[in-house]
Parts: sequence; structure tokens; C-alpha cells
Amino acid sequence: MIRTDFSDEAAWSDVCARAQAVSNEGFQACIECVSDPAYDGVSVAQLLALAARGGDRTFIFIADQTTFASQERPVLVVDVRTEPGRMFRVIPQAMWCVENNLSIANMDYAEFADNADADGIFRGFPST
Repeated sequence: MIRTDFSDEAAWSDVCARAQAVSNEGFQACIECVSDPAYDGVSVAQLLALAARGGDRTFIFIADQTTFASQERPVLVVDVRTEPGRMFRVIPQAMWCVENNLSIANMDYAEFADNADADGIFRGFPST
């Protein structure tokens, strides 16, 4: 997860803690919280270009100004490979679901993007 907004240190710590916490189901997102001032203000397009050159990444998580403006802390998820630039947001508590499934190609990016709520935020799949 790449941080592109450095306005709120406490919010950044909160996002990282929520994203890396073990879920009630026992799952955890395998992510690194990248807080490098070189990424301050970097656009999605710039990060997408960097990720595409970086090799095997299929998606990236971005903690941006919108992430820190909301108490839900919705993190931006950007498709790098299938539909480059397609985006949705995910609450940190549901990042494990996205990361775990996309990392092993168990599910497709579209399955998460298409199941985001009307506000564009994925909060998990409905319980059956």
C-alpha cells in the first residue's frame, strides 16, 4: 500500500493497522505499508506507469487524500494488468479478501470492482 498523502500521520497509522489486522475469519492481507515522501502527491497515472514497469504486479493499493478524509479510510485499488486504470475502493478491514484472492488469482479484479457498493467502496461480500 503506497501512501501519496502525508497530511495525517495518525490516519496513516490507523489505515496500516486496520489493513494488517487478522480478520474474524483468520485471514490477513499480505501487504507492506510504503511511506516514502518521494510518493507525496504522486498521481494514480504515475503510480500505474511505475507498477506496469515493475513486472508482475496486477494491482496496487493507494492510500490517498480520500482515504484519510473518511473515517472508513477507503483505500484505492487500481488494476495494473487486466483493465489498467480501473479503480474501486476497499475498506482496510476487507483488504485481506482482495489481496489474498487477487494475489493467487483465485478471483478476478472485476469480481471485486463489480461488487463495490454504489459509492464505489468494497466492504466485503454479503453473508449468506
